[in-house]
Amino acid sequence: MKRILALAAALTICVGAMADEGMWLLPLLQSMNIDIMQREGCRLTAEDIYSVNHGSLKDAVVQFDGGCTGEIVSRDGLLLTNHHCGYSRIQELSTPEHNYLMDGYWALKRNQEIPVPGLSVKFLVYMEDVTEKMSDPETRPLAQALIEGEAKEANPGCEVAVESFYDSNVFYLIVYRNYTDVRFVGAPPSSIGKFGGDTDNWEWPRHTGDFSMFRVYADKKGRPADYAPSNVPLKAKQHLTISLKGVKEGDYAMVMGYPGSTQRFQTAAQLKDMLQVQRIAIDARLTREALMWDAMCSDAAIMLQYADKYATSTNYRKKWQGEEKAFKDLNIIARQEAKEEAFIAWVNEDPARIEKYGEAMDRIAAATVAASPVQKAFNLVYESAFQIEIQALAFSFINNVLGGAQENEGNINQAVLDALDKLKKEYDSYYAPLDRQEAVALLGFLQERMDTSLVMMDGIMPEGEHFVDLDIDKYVTWLFNTSAFVSYEKVKEAWSGIQTQEELQEAMQDPAMQLSFNVFSNAYGLYLKTKQLEEAMEPYRSAYTAGLLEWQEGQPSYPDANFTMRLTYGHVMPYSPKDGLFYDYFTTLRGVQEKEDPSNPEFIVPEALKPWYSATPKQFGNYADKDGTLHLCFITNNDITGGNSGSPVLDAYGRLIGLAFDGNWESMSSDVIFEPELQRCICVDIRYVLFCIDKLGGAKNLIREMDIVK
Repeated sequence: MKRILALAAALTICVGAMADEGMWLLPLLQSMNIDIMQREGCRLTAEDIYSVNHGSLKDAVVQFDGGCTGEIVSRDGLLLTNHHCGYSRIQELSTPEHNYLMDGYWALKRNQEIPVPGLSVKFLVYMEDVTEKMSDPETRPLAQALIEGEAKEANPGCEVAVESFYDSNVFYLIVYRNYTDVRFVGAPPSSIGKFGGDTDNWEWPRHTGDFSMFRVYADKKGRPADYAPSNVPLKAKQHLTISLKGVKEGDYAMVMGYPGSTQRFQTAAQLKDMLQVQRIAIDARLTREALMWDAMCSDAAIMLQYADKYATSTNYRKKWQGEEKAFKDLNIIARQEAKEEAFIAWVNEDPARIEKYGEAMDRIAAATVAASPVQKAFNLVYESAFQIEIQALAFSFINNVLGGAQENEGNINQAVLDALDKLKKEYDSYYAPLDRQEAVALLGFLQERMDTSLVMMDGIMPEGEHFVDLDIDKYVTWLFNTSAFVSYEKVKEAWSGIQTQEELQEAMQDPAMQLSFNVFSNAYGLYLKTKQLEEAMEPYRSAYTAGLLEWQEGQPSYPDANFTMRLTYGHVMPYSPKDGLFYDYFTTLRGVQEKEDPSNPEFIVPEALKPWYSATPKQFGNYADKDGTLHLCFITNNDITGGNSGSPVLDAYGRLIGLAFDGNWESMSSDVIFEPELQRCICVDIRYVLFCIDKLGGAKNLIREMDIVK
C-alpha cells in the first residue's frame, strides 16, 4: 500500500516531460504539464482544458461509438468525427437506392437528419483519484463496487467505472454521461472520405477528407434519452470554435481524445510474443481480404455489403505489418533488452529494490512462455473459423432465441419471431457465395496450423470425422447446401413455426449452428485460459511498472492508453523518413489530381471535385491558404494511437484546426515506443472539411451554425 500511494504522489510532481511524447491525464495537467505546454506555445490554462465546475474543452470532446473520438462544433450538438469512424453506421443506413456511403449525403434541414440505431456518444463528467481506496489487492473488488455504487447514486443517469492505470498502480473513478439519440447529418462520398483506401492507409502524404457529421439529441430537459421524434438537439455545455487561419511549420498543436491501447510498459519477452500472435492474424486476414476484394470489385452491391468489413480488417492488418517492419528497422527488441539490463542493474544496487522488483521480470517471462501457446491458439481460432459468417449468424440467432424464451416465460415461438426480426438486418451485409469461399480458405488455414492439444474441432460433421483429416471442400459444400442460414428467407421458413422444446432441439441440429457451438466453445475456453494466465501475471506486471516509474522518476510519466480521455501536445512538423527523402508538413488538392486513377476504386475522384483543380484563391475564398492553394492534410508530432481517430486538433487557443485520423508508416511501433524523429499524427485540415461541406455539399446551413473565425 505504501508503495502505491508513494507512486501516486510522485506522479503529480514529475518534471522534464518532452512536449511531443505522452498521452496525459487531464486531472494532472496543472501539476504535471501546463508550465511546459505554455512554454511550448499554449495560451490556455489547465482549467480552460479540464474543469469539473466550469465549462472547459473536455466538455466538447466525446467518445464516439465506443471506439473513436468526436467533437462538438456548435451550440446545438453538431458533431464532427472521422469518415472512417462513421463508416459502418453510414453503411447501415445505405441502400442501393440511397447509397450514402458511396454518394455522400447532407441534411439541409434538421428534419433530414437520420436516426442511427445503436449509436451513442459519451461525455466525460469528471475523473477522481481513488488509488488510496483501491490500494489493497485483496479488498479491491469490494472497494470498487462501493466506489461505483456511491458514484451512481451521486450522479443519476450517468455511467461510472473505476479504471486502472500504470498496471494497477493508480486508479481513477470516471463518470460519463451517455447520449443514445445520435443522428447522421452528413458526409462526403467515400471517394473523398476514404480517398486512397488501403493503399494510402497509414501513409504520408495523404489527400483524404476523412470526416463525417452527426448531431446529438436529448429530451427537452437536455437529458440523455433514446430516440424519439420529440427529442431536440442537445444544448451543448461547450463547443469548439473553428479557426480558418491554417497552420505553418512549428505551430503549437494539441490533440484531445480517447486513445485505445498502448504497450509501453511491456517487457522484451512480451513484445516478442505479441509479434508472433499478430503474425497469425496477418496471415489469416490476408487470406480473407483477397477473396473479399475480388468479390467487391466484381459487383457494386457486394462492395456496399462488405466495404466496412474489408476496411476494418485491412486497417488493423496493415498496422500489424507496419509494426513488424518498424520493430525490425528500428531495432525495438534489442533496445528494450538494453533498457531492461540497465533496469536490472539499478534494481540490484539496493536490497529494498530487489525485494520489491527483483523477481518481476523473470516471473513475467515465465508467465509469457506459459500463456503463449494458448494465446496463439485463441488468435488462430478467432481469426479463422470465428470469421465464417454463416456460423456467426447462427450463433447470434440462437442466442437471441434462448434469451428471448427466458424473458418470455418459455414462449419459444415468440422468442423465435423476435430473433428473426433482429436477424433480418444482418443479412443486408451478407453474400453467401463469398462466405462459402471464405469458409474453405479459413477452415483450411485452421486445419494446417492448429495445435490439437488446445483446439478440438471434431464433431462438426455427422459422420464424426476428425477435423485434422476432414475434406474441407466436401464439408463446406455440405454445410452451405444443408444449412438454413445461407439466407434470411430459408431461416424464416425453417424456424418461424417452431413451438416446442423438441422442435427447437431438432432445429438446432442445423450444421451452421453446430459449427458455431464448436467454434464458440473453442474460442471461449481459450479466452478464459488466457484471462487466468494474465491475472496470474498481473502482480508482477504491476511491480515491474512501479519499478520503471521509480527508476525513471523525472522523465515522461503517463499511463498506457485505455480508452480514457487524454491530451497530447506538440507541434506541426515535417519529417525525413530516410536519407535523401523529405516530407513536407502539408498536402494540397494537386495531390488528388496526381493520384487520380479511374481504374482503381481507391483513387477515383468525384466529378464535383475535378473543376476545383484549376480554381483561383478567390474561388476557394476563406478556405484557401496564404499560398493560394487548398490545403487538405497536415502532420504534427502529437502522440496518438487507435481511438484517437476523429480527435480534435487544437491550436494554442483551443480552436479547431483539424481532425486527427492516422499515424504514419515509419513509426508503426509507436504503441510500444515513441520515436520523436519519425512519429507523426496525420490530420485533415479543417479548411478542407469546411470546403467539402460548403462548396461541394452545398450545406451552408451547417456552415452558418458553426462559430468560425479567421
